[in-house]
Amino acid sequence: MAHSNGPQHVTLHGRDAVVVVDAEEFKRLKGERTGELLIEALQASPHRQTEIEPPRSAMPVRTVKL
Repeated sequence: MAHSNGPQHVTLHGRDAVVVVDAEEFKRLKGERTGELLIEALQASPHRQTEIEPPRSAMPVRTVKL
């Protein structure tokens, strides 16, 4: 019915609980995930110059007989 008649409201105890929409309409409303908002947020951060790479420490190396 959501495909042919539009969004379908589902109630619980007389109040709107969920709305069922056509899959294509949902995709249109949701938009495509591109990561663009995350990139913009990171670029706008006042801490963007903060080093986030973990410190490296030397690990012991065992000898191997070949």
